[in-house]
Amino acid sequence: MVAEDIIIKPLLTEKGYDGIADKKYTFVVAKSANKTQIKLAVEKLFNVSVDSVNTVNCKGKLKRMGRSSGYTPDYKKAIVQLTADSKAIEYFNSLS
Repeated sequence: MVAEDIIIKPLLTEKGYDGIADKKYTFVVAKSANKTQIKLAVEKLFNVSVDSVNTVNCKGKLKRMGRSSGYTPDYKKAIVQLTADSKAIEYFNSLS
């Protein structure tokens, strides 16, 4: 897998904004990617040094439209902790 295929998009939530000051960033990643692949992809795409990666498999929520109901897609979330001497990711600096 290529680094661009592993990191799908940043996940911007209230809890995610609180982690930006501590250099913790949250991404939606490919479901088949493991922690090592996620670490290498973030280091390649953003030119930073990654300390640790935590992953969570998130189930889709039940949504209803009248009588019919269905689930939103499942996804995998990765919380990436950068090292103390690493530079911050510029994309997230403009948001906080």
